[in-house]
Amino acid sequence: MDQKKQERRQTLLIASLIFGMFFGAGNLIFPIHLGQMAGDHWLLAAIGFILSGTLVPYLAMLAISSTNSDGLYDIARPVSHWFALFIVAAFHLVIGPFFATPRLPATAFATGVAPLLPVKYQSLGMLIYSAIFFGVAYLLTIKKADITAWVGKYLNPIFLFGLAALLIASFVLPMGNLQHTPLPAYQVGGIFQGFMEGYNTMDGLALLSFGITIVYALRGLGIKPQLISKKLAQAGALSIIAEAVIYFALILMGTMSLGLFKISDNGGIALAQIINHYAGRFGVIFTAVLITLAVLTTAMGLFQSFAQDMEVAFPKIAYRYWLAFIAIASFVVANFGLTNIIAWAVPVLMLLYPYALVLILLSLTKRWFNGAPIVYRWTITLVTLPALADMIAALPIVSSVASLTQFADWYHDTIPLSALGFGWLLPAIVGAGIGYGLYLLSLKH
Repeated sequence: MDQKKQERRQTLLIASLIFGMFFGAGNLIFPIHLGQMAGDHWLLAAIGFILSGTLVPYLAMLAISSTNSDGLYDIARPVSHWFALFIVAAFHLVIGPFFATPRLPATAFATGVAPLLPVKYQSLGMLIYSAIFFGVAYLLTIKKADITAWVGKYLNPIFLFGLAALLIASFVLPMGNLQHTPLPAYQVGGIFQGFMEGYNTMDGLALLSFGITIVYALRGLGIKPQLISKKLAQAGALSIIAEAVIYFALILMGTMSLGLFKISDNGGIALAQIINHYAGRFGVIFTAVLITLAVLTTAMGLFQSFAQDMEVAFPKIAYRYWLAFIAIASFVVANFGLTNIIAWAVPVLMLLYPYALVLILLSLTKRWFNGAPIVYRWTITLVTLPALADMIAALPIVSSVASLTQFADWYHDTIPLSALGFGWLLPAIVGAGIGYGLYLLSLKH
């Protein structure tokens, strides 16, 4: 009996660790904005978002553990050495200085600081705020200051308590009903649009890149190597259920907020409006401090992981230079504003997520084709062109450039599922089929 209790406690401990890696303050804004955009089609959109925002990273984590990989490079290596290097660099640049890291202070600023400043001073305010933010993150990281334990013990419980209070208030004292007109993209194929909106969490890319950290943590707890995948599956299931419930509630809150507010430019603005409605100016200030500290620790973790992994991939450049690079580049990108960061992240994610999804599925099924490189290569090759086309079609400037508009229209009219953002899906299936067929032929010869 005592052993079973100990195992349950261990499972809950691992689940909380995984939840901490999955769910961050920066991810609050996307389900809220999704709820506003989806209107009364919120249910299908929510299902799509939860699939890509929770199930995909869960499978990514299992792909790392079940294949005994040492990280993302090993997952992509069957395609080729150069493709694996490209994937490592691309994923880390997206999770690092290009999008995810600059998005952290941009989210905190839009949610908690911008509402307190006059509009004419907001650009200057963001410049100063982001300079201080990344300066502190750089100094704490290079000095290897460990504030994550303090954050985990004190800040995260306060953050989760505040989030729970906000969600309860939104259902007890709703801002409106769920009957609102969805944006055109959500009127047809809402589940697909919700799935792609889940790309913005970047958790699928992050768990492929950093999932090995969880595996190492389990080894540190004394779990036997042959039991790690099973324990991850159990604890991860608890984690994604908890996260799915939170995302679901946030989506509903976003939809109900349309009773008082119009659809916002981004979820940070929507969250600030909702907090101000329920908690007033004090709530906004409290949220600013809380989210800033929460995303600061996330930034430190991303700084460290980026610099370490890039030094391994490109050893001629030292760790401290990669650290300086991510700090400076993130500062520059952050000052383009949260709305622009999200808008330009979308086409890049449309390119990289198909690779991530294919690599995850191939890793989880490799036992049936012995991890044969030919299966990987055919699948990735056939995915590449439609993924590039999806990226081009999702560019923010596509509607203002005639040639891009014509290409996007042709692509969406010609390739099945491309209008829904899944033009790569059928080519991936065909590529996997060809690769598997060639693998079977090679066995006969």
